Amino acid sequence: MSNLNAQENFRRNVADKYTIYNSLFAALPFSGVANAGNLLPILLQKCVDGYAAQKSPTQIIDQFFDQQTQSLSESDRLDSLFKFVQFIERQVVLFDAIEDAAFPTVNDTDGAGTMRALLNEAIFANKKDVLRQKLHNFRIRVVLTAHPTQFYPGNVLGIIHDMAKAIERNEFHSINQYIQQLGITPFFNKQQPTPYDEALNLMWYLENVFYHAVGQIYHFIDKEIFDGDYEGANPFIELGFWPGGDRDGNPFVDAATTQNVAEALRSAIIFCYYRDVKRLKRRLTFRGVDKLIAELEQLLYENVFLKQNSQQLTTEFLCHKLDEIRQIIINDKHTLYLNRLEDLMHRMKIFGTHFATLDVRQDSRIHHKVLQNIHQKLVENGVSGIFPPDYERFSTAQKIACLGKVSNQLDPNIFDEKIVKDTLESIYAIQKIQQNNGEKGCHRYIISNCGSAENVMEVYALFRLCGWQNPISVDIMPLFETIDDLKEAEQSMQNLYADPIYKTHLAHRNNHQSVMLGFSDGTKDGGYLQANWSIYEAKERLTAVSRKHDIIVKFFDGRGGPPSRGGGKTHKFYASMGDKIENEEIQLTIQGQTITSNFGTIVSAKYNLEQLLSAGLRNEVFAESKPQLSDAQSALLTELSERSYQAYQAFKANPKFLKYLEKISPMNFYGRSNIASRPTKRSGGGELKFEDLRAIPFVGAWSQLKQNVPGFYGMGTAFQQFSDENRFEEIKKLYQNVTFFRALIENSMMSMQKSFFALTRYVAEDPEFGDFWKQIEAEYELSKHWVLRLADATTLMEDEKVGRQSIVLRDQIVLPLLTIQQYGLQKLHSLQAQNAPAAELEVYEKLITRSMFGIINAGRNAV
Repeated sequence: MSNLNAQENFRRNVADKYTIYNSLFAALPFSGVANAGNLLPILLQKCVDGYAAQKSPTQIIDQFFDQQTQSLSESDRLDSLFKFVQFIERQVVLFDAIEDAAFPTVNDTDGAGTMRALLNEAIFANKKDVLRQKLHNFRIRVVLTAHPTQFYPGNVLGIIHDMAKAIERNEFHSINQYIQQLGITPFFNKQQPTPYDEALNLMWYLENVFYHAVGQIYHFIDKEIFDGDYEGANPFIELGFWPGGDRDGNPFVDAATTQNVAEALRSAIIFCYYRDVKRLKRRLTFRGVDKLIAELEQLLYENVFLKQNSQQLTTEFLCHKLDEIRQIIINDKHTLYLNRLEDLMHRMKIFGTHFATLDVRQDSRIHHKVLQNIHQKLVENGVSGIFPPDYERFSTAQKIACLGKVSNQLDPNIFDEKIVKDTLESIYAIQKIQQNNGEKGCHRYIISNCGSAENVMEVYALFRLCGWQNPISVDIMPLFETIDDLKEAEQSMQNLYADPIYKTHLAHRNNHQSVMLGFSDGTKDGGYLQANWSIYEAKERLTAVSRKHDIIVKFFDGRGGPPSRGGGKTHKFYASMGDKIENEEIQLTIQGQTITSNFGTIVSAKYNLEQLLSAGLRNEVFAESKPQLSDAQSALLTELSERSYQAYQAFKANPKFLKYLEKISPMNFYGRSNIASRPTKRSGGGELKFEDLRAIPFVGAWSQLKQNVPGFYGMGTAFQQFSDENRFEEIKKLYQNVTFFRALIENSMMSMQKSFFALTRYVAEDPEFGDFWKQIEAEYELSKHWVLRLADATTLMEDEKVGRQSIVLRDQIVLPLLTIQQYGLQKLHSLQAQNAPAAELEVYEKLITRSMFGIINAGRNAV
């Protein structure tokens, strides 16, 4: 599909339809302000004109009310603003549903990057057998997280899904009803959700989207690539799950939560099987088959609805029962409905009785503290401790060897400190989950803030202290996040690979070592260019040291959602990896608006999963065209990244940095929004420290300011320096010839396209923050200037016209909401300076918090 055709399809099927269906909002049942829908377009125009005239949000809102509603009191004005917030939230939902419905017409679902296109390319190049061979081993793992980068409760997700279907079929009456339903459906939680609540909300996507999309992809590979004769064990696509297992800085996740979520995942997949078997039973009415399918339906029913008295089902048992039926259909029933039966068998092979692998994640500092506590408790009880008296003076190799020899079977109940007890109980819980859901149910333990080999062996020791004997059926996975950790990653893994005990552990894990690399904290720590290039270099070094020890390293990318968190067009990054980077699997986190925008429907999920799968496969199948970086190109990227890093570090060192975010942005309100169960910082109370600030509120604060600093800052300075040295042509050639660098620049363009400095231009006159704001805007303008020069473009995202249109329309919808939020912040600071009563402050705090939801949700195309 050409860019022009896609653009026209977007106009007809998204922009024009939104204009039509948006008119239905005038009849929304909002009490109190009946004319909110009529006034909102006027407010929008006031915002557009006001920012063009360099007015502040407060001036725009005050003038709007003075001119349009002169009789309103302050209380009535606030009530109107809250109604506008409600109205815009629902406009965003409508736009989401329309985009979802238009996905097949705007995107070429059989075009470049899809499995069909890859198959056709392989056939044309006479490489179908090579593609088959690669598919025996290569897979992708998509891990769903509950990070609060987007907020829709489950009931709203259902409305979006149903409305998209109605829009696709042009069912005007149904669409009108769904819009009215939106008007009286709550959009926010009155209480903070628990990790279990988050898990249940996220399972909606597993049951309604991924179950079908992944099954369809497997079916295509089996029937079209393997000609219906695939007998391998590779599922091609695996799913991961973090809610209920991710306890990094989340005090609300405990061992009981982890077990409950694992049980919910098991119940969800069994229910999917029950639903399919029940439908299949209506077709498989043949003698001999009808009894077998009825027995299976009963067993699945009991597992869903009568759990206490039901038989424990395993993947092997379920597949065996279906294979019995399959043999009868092949031998005696003319293969009638065989395709439908095999589709279900494929899904059982993929999802087993676990549905998605529940990952456990904890901070390395917690593990160290827990081990110290255990050691002290054992010594107090007259038992030999874990560490020798001179342990702290040991070398790295000695510490690793010492930790590898630890063994016990501790009772968590003998420990008083909650974190010690829960850490041990969580490890026991992993064992129980594997017994109930199979090993795939929970077999990955991720170590956040991992800075050394000792951090990995500390987790190994904790498993041994909980009675686990070799083989430990768990992948112990370091997460290297900061720039310094990324630099030390190679040495950390070298130290581990050299240890005979850990080497034995890896032998039991098929000599595979998974390593997670965190883009979010890397971007927060080192800036956009440095974080991305540091991760690329770390992958090359980790691949080299792993191959040296005959270990296959599997990279798990914490890419997040928007480009400023390492996201963007992720498949382009994987397509740009050279052969110096291991390509056994693609693993990445998917979160927030990325889940909704890229995987919100079966069609979009199938398309985007295929983009990832195809990106990894192409690197091997067409190896002769695999991108390779020359030494000169690598050196240039290193120099560029270092210069960008220095600019970002100087910016971050400004004493106004955190204060600016705390006062000018709604960062401090993330914790009050009840979007997610996790606190917004890792530590407890006290003054905010940069290292404790989570990446999501950090990036989210810049996003709500429409400044998007993590997506560009430092690039303009670096490019300008090269230009001053008459070396810009070197960067231009790098952009033209290196796919990785081009993908970085394209994603940065997306971040800049979503920036709008007029919103906060009033800060330029602020005596405290004026110069700081001007510094940010200057770097933005500098970065924009040079990326346009690189791309020979006149506008940002010039070659991504559909994506640009979507951003422009969404930004237009949300502009009054951004204005209301900044108005609320300005009024709040003014009242605080006057020592106003708490009740007056509270209403503006609520307005700021409520405005966050629509702004966050509108950013779904940040990916």
